[in-house]
Amino acid sequence: MSIERRVRTRFAPSPTGPLHLGGVRTALYCWLFAKKNGGDFLLRIEDTDQERFVPGAEEYIIESLNWAGLHYDEGPGVGGPHGPYRQSERKPIYRKYVDQLLTAGHAYYAFDTKQELDDMRERMTKAGMVSPKYDHVTREYMKNSLTLSKDEVDARLAAGEPYVVRIKIPRNEEIRLHDIIRGWVSVRSNELDDKVLFKSDGMPTYHMANVVDDYLMNISHVIRGEEWLPSAPTHVLLYKYLGWEDQMPQFAHLPLILKPEGNGKLSKRDGDRLGFPVFSLNWTDPFSGETSSGYREAGYLPDAYINILVMLGWHPTDNKELFTKDELIEAFSLERVSKSGAKFDPEKAKWYNHQYLKMTDNAILAEAFLPQLKDQGIEINLEYVQNVCGLIKEKATFMKDFWSLSSYFFKKPEHYDEKVIEKKWDAEASLFLSALINIFSTLTDFKSESAHKGFEEAAVSLNLKSGNYMQLFRVVVSGQASGPSIWDMVALIGKDEIVNRLQLAMQLYGK
Repeated sequence: MSIERRVRTRFAPSPTGPLHLGGVRTALYCWLFAKKNGGDFLLRIEDTDQERFVPGAEEYIIESLNWAGLHYDEGPGVGGPHGPYRQSERKPIYRKYVDQLLTAGHAYYAFDTKQELDDMRERMTKAGMVSPKYDHVTREYMKNSLTLSKDEVDARLAAGEPYVVRIKIPRNEEIRLHDIIRGWVSVRSNELDDKVLFKSDGMPTYHMANVVDDYLMNISHVIRGEEWLPSAPTHVLLYKYLGWEDQMPQFAHLPLILKPEGNGKLSKRDGDRLGFPVFSLNWTDPFSGETSSGYREAGYLPDAYINILVMLGWHPTDNKELFTKDELIEAFSLERVSKSGAKFDPEKAKWYNHQYLKMTDNAILAEAFLPQLKDQGIEINLEYVQNVCGLIKEKATFMKDFWSLSSYFFKKPEHYDEKVIEKKWDAEASLFLSALINIFSTLTDFKSESAHKGFEEAAVSLNLKSGNYMQLFRVVVSGQASGPSIWDMVALIGKDEIVNRLQLAMQLYGK
């Protein structure tokens, strides 16, 4: 039974490659739960598996969390009272707890070679065992300190023979744990294998290290993916055998993020096949040189990315879909997380980014847009750019869309929508636009209202319906058949430029 204590959560990734969006969602839920309860969020790098270590992966993980705004209270680069926060730097810590398990008879030395383990699995498979494992039955026939004499075990250890330390799973016991999301989970011990806890190189495995570190770091809640649920009974036993039952954290195993089509966990292959990222940031594999795309470089806003992820498994009490971080902290609870997997919808992800782009302050958008304008050789005052951003952001999904949506605000159209020209331009259109040039030229106060009024006056003067020429007028001014409010657009571009563009169109298409 866990005792009441300060909420402390941890995100504990392995630096074996880029951070999948499922990992960021786990970090997000840990972060939200900690902040909701006035607690601490830790980052711990679980790098005990040195064979799978990938250079640059740890830095990538930290940059991904920082980009998403999931700043940790303790961890690499930040420090804290429970460091170090890389398991490889905690190597001296684990041995005494392994010795404690060995002395109490809850663990044992195993000296089996890889070939001997392979032979055991082959024998079990031939005997009809679907999932061969090193357990309470097979350990009796293997080379370990349960079957060897103490003298032989001591001699092997003294000779430096390679070994591992395995947990000794008891026979015929019921192991129960309460999961905040899934309720009570019960497993018979006979279904478990004697997992390796420690290797002869002095490095613990995940199972040993994460239990010891969670205890020493006072972790109150372990929030992780459901792929770790089968390991949880072993972890419960370790808390019991080490005498830490009253400090055992509460568990919450999150549902899988599923591929958009069919069944199964979302993978990089799904993203490659359907054209969307599955990683937070661009990643270049240091071994193969292969580059994978990320949400940041694809143009997603950090807050949109967070909102995309939080809804993959969690459901608010109402139908609200858009949240600020503060609103998420207020609304979040693990009890509202589903047991079943959540399908990832790439089109919905784009929708979220569109919504957040619309809510972003024009000044922020203008600063982000300036590099695109510089690439086009355009220098213009920031206030004008802010006004342009305010008009076009309703149509944009990503920042990269801004130039194609707004180029006509900065220079004359290079092309016109020819379908509209062909359909709408006739002799009466020429008369109408000529009248419009004359009226606009005389306006001294050229604003959206006065421009609209002048447009109507031109139509009335020729006994024409103004609505018949609205789209043509837009194309003549912008080159495009759709866009923001036409009168706001016209007023921002300004009278002289609008008149020049009307005159240019008359030279090209006038009849």
